[in-house]
Amino acid sequence: MDAVKLRRAIARTRLAPVAAFPKRLVAVARHDARVLRTSARWLVASREHHNYTYELTKLSRSHLAWFVSVVCDLPVKQVRGYLKEIEADDALRQHIASATAGAARRGLADKQVRYARRVGWYAIVRARKPKHIVETGVDKGLGSCVLAAALLRNAAEGHPGRVSSIDINPEAGYLARVAPWSGVIDLVVGDSVESIGALDRPVDLFLHDSDHSRVYEKREFDAVEPKLAPGAILLTDNVTHTNVLADHAERTGRRFLAYRETPANHWYPGDGIGVAW
Repeated sequence: MDAVKLRRAIARTRLAPVAAFPKRLVAVARHDARVLRTSARWLVASREHHNYTYELTKLSRSHLAWFVSVVCDLPVKQVRGYLKEIEADDALRQHIASATAGAARRGLADKQVRYARRVGWYAIVRARKPKHIVETGVDKGLGSCVLAAALLRNAAEGHPGRVSSIDINPEAGYLARVAPWSGVIDLVVGDSVESIGALDRPVDLFLHDSDHSRVYEKREFDAVEPKLAPGAILLTDNVTHTNVLADHAERTGRRFLAYRETPANHWYPGDGIGVAW
């Protein structure tokens, strides 16, 4: 009996799991070795302790372009142009690098500028041309700067807008305090639910990126619902952890779609973007 016939014969017996174990062990060991190498490099080379930054794989970027294309009803070629636009924004990249290097919290931030799924936020803002964005959860202000960069491009094309960036930490948003990006950013210090309730103008795009508990995420979406402009779009940066936005979309008669990113050369498995529109 040749080797192929022998393997097929064993596969039909009770010995099949035992015979397959070495091959399965090798597959797991190879996978774990790659993860351990990547993790070890990150521990030595990176300073970040949360809100990790990284590049996306080429395939993940392609899927993100199609995701935005579907949500915004635009040709995918146009969306790819937006993604290239943010990556080619040297002024923004240089600002983030220099502001990070000079910040008091530079010991907990990497010098390299990497946007990950935030480039999807940028493309959505470029596509939808919102007049008023509300972002909850600011941290360093990287996402705020990305949103502001899109708003500045929109304004140059005759579609001005602003972003209200809300965080309970008064030290948050140090990257977002420099012109021209600061010119379209209103940094709001306070509880996000209370701050949403105090808004005095309609919201065209809302992004949840603060307390990632189910209860608090729901409170934010419930609070912003009566503040939304007609045709507003809702985003969550917590889509791999909760189904809150999907439930909210179903309850309010909206469509919902989720994208999960794949980081390149990073131990973190990534998160994603949820959109209701």
